[in-house]
Amino acid sequence: MKIIIWKKKAAALLAAALAVSLGGYAASYPTEALATERQLPIYCVDRGQQKICSISFDAAWGNEDTQTLINILEQYNVKTTFFVVGDWVDKYPESVKALNDAGHEIMSHSAHHDHYNSLSTEKITADLKESSDKIEAITGVRPTLIRCPYGEYDDHVVKAIRDYGMEPIQWDVDSHVIKINTEGLGVSQSLYFFLVIYVCQCKLC
Repeated sequence: MKIIIWKKKAAALLAAALAVSLGGYAASYPTEALATERQLPIYCVDRGQQKICSISFDAAWGNEDTQTLINILEQYNVKTTFFVVGDWVDKYPESVKALNDAGHEIMSHSAHHDHYNSLSTEKITADLKESSDKIEAITGVRPTLIRCPYGEYDDHVVKAIRDYGMEPIQWDVDSHVIKINTEGLGVSQSLYFFLVIYVCQCKLC
């Protein structure tokens, strides 16, 4: 058995050489390998000096007030984005057509409102295709945006969506269940809309 005895000076020189070598390796090593940047959906869009508020609606349940909503938006010349669930499209195709005919943008809110975080990449991709196919069949326009159900996402969800060719959209202001004052509008006082507002460079809060 060989025993190597290092003198202090030699050991110090070896340590210095190793430090320089490893330092150079760390400097040249890609930062992506050291820390992976988190995947995020779009929360807002920089529009420079323009003060713009974009309004969107999620449609996953009933449609009893859809036409009233269309009328109100038309009255104020407002165009919005509706993120609709595939099951809602199946149940209310006439409402999807009415929204599209009124000039509103129809995008995806998933096929069945499942928790995307718990789905595999393959299932997310299949879900995106299913919902997009249903919307395109009525509007003639294939969705390019999706709002994830429940606003849930993680890195694998965002990557799966972008790999499919779509962009995930969140909101820049917390969503609330808003009770609309419907007096004089000819609709029930119990009218509620799940109204999601995301603000693009607007200092509203």
